[in-house]
Amino acid sequence: MPTRARLDPVRIVRVAAAPLFGESPKGGWSNEIRPEDSIHALIAVHTDAGITGYGSVFTDGRLAQAGLKVLEPLLIGENALEPERVTEKLHQNTFWMGRGGTLTHTISGIDIAMWDILGKATGLPVSQLLGGNYRTKVKPYCSLLMEEPALMRDVVAGYHAKGFRAFKIGWGPFGRAHDARLDEAIVRAALDGIGADSQLFVDAGASDAHWPHGLKWAMRTAEMLKDYDVGWFEEALKPDAIDDYCDLRRASLVPIAGGEVLTRRQSFMPWLSRGAFDIIQPDVTKVGGISEQRRIVWMAQDHGVRYVGHGWNTALGVAADLQMAAAFPGVDLVEFIGGSPYVDGILAEPFVLDENGDLTVPDKPGLGVEIDRDKLAKYTPDPAIF
Repeated sequence: MPTRARLDPVRIVRVAAAPLFGESPKGGWSNEIRPEDSIHALIAVHTDAGITGYGSVFTDGRLAQAGLKVLEPLLIGENALEPERVTEKLHQNTFWMGRGGTLTHTISGIDIAMWDILGKATGLPVSQLLGGNYRTKVKPYCSLLMEEPALMRDVVAGYHAKGFRAFKIGWGPFGRAHDARLDEAIVRAALDGIGADSQLFVDAGASDAHWPHGLKWAMRTAEMLKDYDVGWFEEALKPDAIDDYCDLRRASLVPIAGGEVLTRRQSFMPWLSRGAFDIIQPDVTKVGGISEQRRIVWMAQDHGVRYVGHGWNTALGVAADLQMAAAFPGVDLVEFIGGSPYVDGILAEPFVLDENGDLTVPDKPGLGVEIDRDKLAKYTPDPAIF
């Protein structure tokens, strides 16, 4: 009779947030991101066993630091090997401050870090802890801002030359210039730049401030995109326009994608039950972490909706997305910001594309990646917290 294995609790002793500054990528927003702005933060969860887990948060790092001051009394002394229970404890004890926003975003990074700790303590990658591996490789789609047509062609061609074989172009002048011929020219130029061996997705970015268009624009644009065999049309409408999304999805021959601004599983329920999306795009660094994201993925699959995680964040966000992509059937893509130092410039071993334009899912314990503190020092005031 084999003896029963048991892991002793691994207690959380300290949690810290490192805001990222200095080279924040442009977002194409109407109020454009400046390099010195903080839009991402990294989380470190330290334990009494000497194991530290790392996570990523899609919010201003100073907000994440403030969120930790609220959450720390609920965290210190907790068993980091129980990420789902501890994360739900955080949600349950802060609901009165509002679901979503700073606290939910900060909890996302903490949860990812606890899954990283659980993997390191057990010697297993997160994908295996989530139930198994459906794949060992995932195709990253290079996420790029839209540009004027001539520049758009050159930009995507450059990343195609680097090995990417899937691309998403978004925001920028698309829709904002009120010029349908320009919108079409941008798409046509991108296709010229990537050639016949690559996939193209289009993101209008209608969650931008004061988006100027409605359902009729989205329907006309979807009709145009159909002629170019675009893989999906993302954020075609304002993020609360659920009725219009339902109408658009029924009318469009191009798959309709969205959901990146939603947080917690509860907010996804009406969008899934009403059939608003062909593709749901929760962001693991915003929705509540891996624990929450996988519940959303299961709901989506039960409704016959495809899951492709939103991942406009950091290398740790990419690592979490890769682990989740491996753990669910039918997930063949992850988002990868083209040219962001917070993706390419903070790991000891940066991500490398193979000859097919795929990324190998890290199989080391936890998230399977390691932060390089010397590299990180370029982008955060206090890398010593890591």
